[in-house]
This record gives sequence, structure tokens and C-alpha cells, in this order.
Amino acid sequence: MTESVLFLCNVLDALLFTKTPSLLTAVYPECLWKGNTKAKAIYLTFDDGPIPEITPFVLDELKKWNAKATFFCIGKNVEANPEIFQRIINEGHSIGNHTYDHLNGWNVSDKKYFENIEKCESVLNSKLETQNLKLFRPPYGKLKPSQYSILKSQYKLIMWDVLSFDFDLKMEAEKVLKNVLDNAEAGSIVVMHDSLKAKPKVEFALPKLLEFFIDKGFKFEKL
Repeated sequence: MTESVLFLCNVLDALLFTKTPSLLTAVYPECLWKGNTKAKAIYLTFDDGPIPEITPFVLDELKKWNAKATFFCIGKNVEANPEIFQRIINEGHSIGNHTYDHLNGWNVSDKKYFENIEKCESVLNSKLETQNLKLFRPPYGKLKPSQYSILKSQYKLIMWDVLSFDFDLKMEAEKVLKNVLDNAEAGSIVVMHDSLKAKPKVEFALPKLLEFFIDKGFKFEKL
């Protein structure tokens, strides 16, 4: 894969489609864009937590519906909120590395980026009693080709099939819900956020989308 192709794909990724274009999935073969498409399962993921303002709400809703999810955690938030992080683990969800302080890989040197990821990994491992699954999602989905070539051998790189846009301050909560309801299908990896910016959208959309898909016979599984 050439650097120019990867750069083009990063540019496309930066446009932020609700439904990920097939071009991106084809040229990032080491990334996971969808889960098991043969099972009637959806893979909810939450980025940027844990924080007390929204993560406990997310966990309460997941527990209510017997749903599992994957949380891509920021290292400094884990350090600040160890009890919430422990609850994520105790309630059977998966966790992943989302850098120590939400670095954009395009804007920093590889050395700084890798050090930031390793710092987050150290924080996660210090809180875990079992082997870390070594899942990584780059903040904003942005990786330089040089970063991608290294990380794909160290982590399972998790991207997404459906982007809810719950982080977009201009988007109404009803539209966030519609983004997921209209686009998620068997095997979909759906991105949401347990962040302050996303809080009102998540509080509106999460209970409704859980009920909608579970009523249709779907399960929510962790990666």
C-alpha cells in the first residue's frame, strides 16, 4: 500500500461519513471495520471516557438491556476516574486504548504519538487483572501511514462502520438516533462517545436505539 493511497484514505476519513465508504475499508485491510456479519449482533463502542458526567449513565443503560460494549478510553480519564473504569471491567465490557490525552496522529511526530499510546497502555494495564486485548482506535480516526504501519503489528486497530455524530454540537439528538437506526446492521461497529460534548445526544439516543434493535432480535456484543 503506497503512502499516497493511505493519505487519500485519511483525507476521505476526515470527511466523516455516517456510513463508512467501502474504499476506506478496502485499503486499510489490517483495521477492523465490522464485526461478525453472520450473527445478528451490533458492536457499540464509546470513545473518550470514562468521566462521571456520562459514563455511569451509559453503563446503567447497557446493564438494563443486558448489552455489552467496547470503551476506547483516554488514559488521563482512567487515572482521574479509576472507579468508573473498574465498573466497566466488572460489568463485562471490553476496553481499548485511545491515547493518553486524545492526540491527533496527523499533528504530532510519530515518536510523541507512540509514547502517548504507550503511556495510555501502561495506565490501562495497571488497572487490569487479566491480559489486555490490545485494541486501539486512533482519535478522529487519523493515522499517518508511518503510524499505521507500526501500530497494525502491535494492536488490533478498530475503526467503524457507523458514525453516530453524537459529538457534533450542531446535530440534533433526533438525527444522531436516526444515523444509527438507518445505518446499523448485523456486524456494524457503531461509534458513540461518553464525553461531555456528546452527553445530551447519548442520553436521548442510547436508550432508544438499544430498545429498537433488541426488539428486532439483535444483541449488543463487545469486541
